Amino acid sequence: MKERESVDSSLKSQSILTQVMDKGHFQKLAATLSLAAGQSIELRCKGSNVTWNYPSYLDTFKDSRLSIKQLDRYSQLILANSTAADTGEYSCWLQLCSGNKCRKDETRTGSTYIFFTDKEELFVPTPSYFEIVYLNPDKPAVIPCRVTTPSAKVTLHREFPAEEIETDGTDVIYDAKKGFVLQHPTSDHKGIVYCKAESQGAPQISIKYHLLYVEVPKGPPSATIAVSSSRAGLSDRVHVICTVLGEPDVDVNFSWQYPGQESGRPVITQNFWRLINRGIGHTTRISKSVLLVEDFEDIDVGSYVCIAQNLQGETTVATKVELK
Repeated sequence: MKERESVDSSLKSQSILTQVMDKGHFQKLAATLSLAAGQSIELRCKGSNVTWNYPSYLDTFKDSRLSIKQLDRYSQLILANSTAADTGEYSCWLQLCSGNKCRKDETRTGSTYIFFTDKEELFVPTPSYFEIVYLNPDKPAVIPCRVTTPSAKVTLHREFPAEEIETDGTDVIYDAKKGFVLQHPTSDHKGIVYCKAESQGAPQISIKYHLLYVEVPKGPPSATIAVSSSRAGLSDRVHVICTVLGEPDVDVNFSWQYPGQESGRPVITQNFWRLINRGIGHTTRISKSVLLVEDFEDIDVGSYVCIAQNLQGETTVATKVELK
């Protein structure tokens, strides 16, 4: 019974999304669709307030090949002169709005993954030639070498030592829509890897991926604060440095409170970060914010407070600067 219910709900969710065929015919879309690159496609999504999601590549370049129009009873998405890079998920859903607030109607959605096949481009092209993949011990990692032809045979290879990494279907899985998934990353996986694809012709090689192993505690930033001198003379230059060690892919935002702030005392702040290797294959991101006071005055005496914030929370650290 459960199986039947899930099939019924799946069909229901797909029902608002259709493909416009020749001579005005419509076709409900399956979970995946394969089209030859170069073709144009028109999708329609039933509803008077529709939101679309499509490969971010099309937004990055504000691609004129893509057009979306909302009409009375449906929304229309047209993609002209498709390319291998357009491969990805195309989905739509209805928005339920009350005043200025809108939310997604989870019962009225449609989704399909479209492969735009191209013999010359077996891998979905990316704007870079080299990507970093972070390996966290507590979550799967994805090496995103997606293909344009779902039937292509894809293998994963380590650059040094040169070897093929076995796809065992348990710890290492290949998904044509995602790439290779490492279910339980360890420091043994770190290094440079690439993918190889074969489909009725010469094999093709993907870009290279640098796998970096991460092992730092999750949570609010781990912040420290230091000052160039806790006792400064008049006209001295004073640096206050706030430092955070954290996960490589987690951004840190800094803000400051300092003497003379309310009086409009001018200070200079500069933020930057870099990756550091802490040995045994562990990689950490070091983020810094530097506050510079030039021509130290009486108004600058007091507490300097740094607030470091990430998605997990915030940490406040402080130090004092006195007059010599």
